[in-house]
Amino acid sequence: MNIQSKTIEELEDICKDIRSEILRVVSKNGGHLSSTLGATELIVAMHKVFDVTKDPFIFDVSHQAYAHKLLTERWEAFDTLRQFGGMCGYTKPSESPYDYFVAGHSSTSISLGVGAAKSIALKKEQNSRIPVVMIGDGSMTAGMVYEALNELGDRKYPMVIILNDNEMSIAKPIGAISRMLSSAMAGPFYQRFKKHTENFVDNFGPGAHYIAKKMEESLKLITPGILFEEMGIHYIGPIDGHNLKSLIEILQKAKNLQKPVIVHAQTLKGKGYEMAEGKEEKWHGVGPFDLDSGNASKNSSAKSATQIYTQALLHLCEKNEKIVGATAAMPSGTGLSELIEKYPNRFWDVAIAEQHAVTSMAAMAKEGFKPFCTIYSTFLQRGYDQVIHDTCLMDLPVVFALDRAGIVGEDGETHQGVFDISFLRAVPNMTLFAPRDEKSFHQAMAFAAEYRHPCSLRYPRGSFIETDLPESIPFTLAKSQLLRSNEGNMLFIGYGNGVGRAYQTAELLEEAVSILDLRFVKPLDKEMLKMLATKHTRWFVFSDSAKMGGVASAILEFLSEEKISDIEVVSFEYEDMFITHGNTKLVEKSLGLLPEQLAKRIYTDK
Repeated sequence: MNIQSKTIEELEDICKDIRSEILRVVSKNGGHLSSTLGATELIVAMHKVFDVTKDPFIFDVSHQAYAHKLLTERWEAFDTLRQFGGMCGYTKPSESPYDYFVAGHSSTSISLGVGAAKSIALKKEQNSRIPVVMIGDGSMTAGMVYEALNELGDRKYPMVIILNDNEMSIAKPIGAISRMLSSAMAGPFYQRFKKHTENFVDNFGPGAHYIAKKMEESLKLITPGILFEEMGIHYIGPIDGHNLKSLIEILQKAKNLQKPVIVHAQTLKGKGYEMAEGKEEKWHGVGPFDLDSGNASKNSSAKSATQIYTQALLHLCEKNEKIVGATAAMPSGTGLSELIEKYPNRFWDVAIAEQHAVTSMAAMAKEGFKPFCTIYSTFLQRGYDQVIHDTCLMDLPVVFALDRAGIVGEDGETHQGVFDISFLRAVPNMTLFAPRDEKSFHQAMAFAAEYRHPCSLRYPRGSFIETDLPESIPFTLAKSQLLRSNEGNMLFIGYGNGVGRAYQTAELLEEAVSILDLRFVKPLDKEMLKMLATKHTRWFVFSDSAKMGGVASAILEFLSEEKISDIEVVSFEYEDMFITHGNTKLVEKSLGLLPEQLAKRIYTDK
């Protein structure tokens, strides 16, 4: 949609249409709601001032970019948002040439903008292209942002950064003054005055520089931008992020400055849908819901793994005051909200700072506490060096509780929790284990609370696979549980949620199989595996994880070390690929991992 020639009134109508479409589709499909509603005017103003066909449009995390998708030839396809085979919920260059970069994890945008600006300078395209970045206030809590700002402020590449501050609605009296001041500071008069002042004091020595500096600091203190100004980034704001006319004027001035500029815009979360306005987490990411009532369209009666984790950790905290914990900006998603509320001095949300979360918990472990570092599997990737260098090197007893392990559904490639086994298994002193159901989860947590070394347990998004599993026994280091023993040559080895899938698959076979709940992938139960190698020659591995470096790899390494060569190992883990978004069942079907598909593969491979 070309909006370059549209009037303000026409653009305001477009904003209304965009909000209506977002609400219609997200209420049907689920998705990110409050942030994308709040960013609508910002994105429309970006498209008005900048040229999306040339300028890099870079959205941090990019879950707020639905309006951008609607403005870039995807209105008709928007009905397929987050659906299997449909439109991604994040920016994705393979989906559209107007999406500059893949984004799903936070705080990468300014670094991307700096890289784009360097490239533009090298290609001598500064007169025709400029990176424009949108980043939320939450993403500004991550250290990577300040690493990028540090270089940008030093090198002065032209770039416009829109800081979408949706922490609170705008107080009108202050907002009016801020708009006036911001417009003045962006305008040519102020810029000429600043430049002439700098030239003037150059002729009068250090004393004049000192006085001029103090006067400028006093002026900048009127706005909250002194931090950015001190880093060498020109600051404009705060401005009303829903005033289209003002936004367009300010962005045009920022673009014309030909220097790094931060435009601080205050927006209201959920703007245009009263029930979501100003709320914190509830309306950030939603499932399908009724537009009139705001109620979720469907609720699963099965208890989620996250709920079980919360209950188990609360129970352990009552018995052990040394248990502490942290999460990185996901207290609700990881189930830590209740812990933070009940034990505010023992559990913390450290913001989008996985590296800091890991290292701070390592220090607490050294001081004699028992930390539970609760992070989505995909987000622990951001703290990998800290796991190795700050935790495992000193053999500190931090528990890494990895939520959303396996396929997470509609969030797709950037959020699938598939790599944790592969990247943690390689780290010395790290122990890896996983529960298969509610009771075994409580037992796994009890083991973790007493274990005196680094360890990680993983569990799925939503509920465990429901099937009639045998009674779980307490966890003991490097001990598996044989759930079913038969005389045939087939052995199913399940790990974590893979145990339920192994059971479901076994029920579809005419041939009886033995089933092992591996429990520990590091260290392995070698004695059990050696015994089973004397009875079964066809081993099938079930685990919601990447095949490369995963559970089957660990078993094959063991068999090689023991010089056991007559075992056929077949892995039903994920192939070497990034897994697409969509309904989890449909994604699993596309990968050939539904129980009926696995049963067919087993018979075919005979």
